[in-house]
Amino acid sequence: MKKTIFFLLLGFALFSCKNKSGAPDVSGISVHIPVERFDQHLFSIDTNDIASGLRKLQEQHPDFYLDFMQNILGVSGSDTSGTTLEITREFLRGYAPVQQYLAASFKNTDRLQQELEQAYRYVKYYFPHYKTGKAVLFTGPFDAPGVASVNAGIAIGLQQYAGNDYPEYQAPVFQEMFPSYISRRFSREYIVANCMKAVTEELFPDRSAGKPLIEQMIEKGKQWYVLDRFLPGSPDSIKTGFTQKQLDWCSENEGLIWAYIIRNEDLNSLSPAVLQTYIGEAPFTQGFSQEQSPGNLGQWIGWQIVKKFAAKNAGISIQDLMQTAAATINEQAKYKPK
Repeated sequence: MKKTIFFLLLGFALFSCKNKSGAPDVSGISVHIPVERFDQHLFSIDTNDIASGLRKLQEQHPDFYLDFMQNILGVSGSDTSGTTLEITREFLRGYAPVQQYLAASFKNTDRLQQELEQAYRYVKYYFPHYKTGKAVLFTGPFDAPGVASVNAGIAIGLQQYAGNDYPEYQAPVFQEMFPSYISRRFSREYIVANCMKAVTEELFPDRSAGKPLIEQMIEKGKQWYVLDRFLPGSPDSIKTGFTQKQLDWCSENEGLIWAYIIRNEDLNSLSPAVLQTYIGEAPFTQGFSQEQSPGNLGQWIGWQIVKKFAAKNAGISIQDLMQTAAATINEQAKYKPK
């Protein structure tokens, strides 16, 4: 009898902990995200007969073919002669070793599909009318996007997910495009988070450009607030792109960070130099530890302000929060970390 009571209590405790996370139960939401291998079909083209290979590729992927050819390779795609053929041939031959490396890493995509479907269940929970599509995997030039919203659904550029130990990522030419503080995130565990960032941007385009520093911080913080709802089980390091050490430093020094910003900056500043200091990719934030602080510290602070506002407005929907003016959020949050 005592054992029975113990297990009942244990079960209740586990159930309670699960609810404390705030994540809704999405197990009953049906989502199917087919994974389409554009990359495999593209690199199976015979480089001695590009024209017929491209015609077949267009038949296989009618809803993504032109997106790839025009927006990624930069050719018409509809013209199976001249420039289209030459650039395609050059790309296939030059990137064949990259595709070969990626083919081994992404031989099985079952887990990726499962993770995407789970994330989209949360999207559908909050936005029931959101239309999901397929996940199209492609291999493009290194400077092609790692994730993009397309007519077919979501396109995933595998060339940006080879793993941060991939030798090509260390090459000087590559490092000029993507320094180590960026390319260290070029691993498959970031794929789903980047897809959800694309969904968030699709639902709530970032219109903070041209706004004062504090408003940009909060508007960008809103993006991470939504991302948190779509990926409740993912580490903050994956969602923010910060290392765990950087996140720990932010949490331990939150009050000092905020005090420094309000002491040294005009929160309503429109200065490009000030905005650049706190918003966007950087190896660290000027004025703080080069070894411990992350870049994009402003978005992290904005995220904390948004969370503070949401806590004071329990039950506010994502839609209402996203539509609330940044100035209102800042005023009501009364953010004063210690």
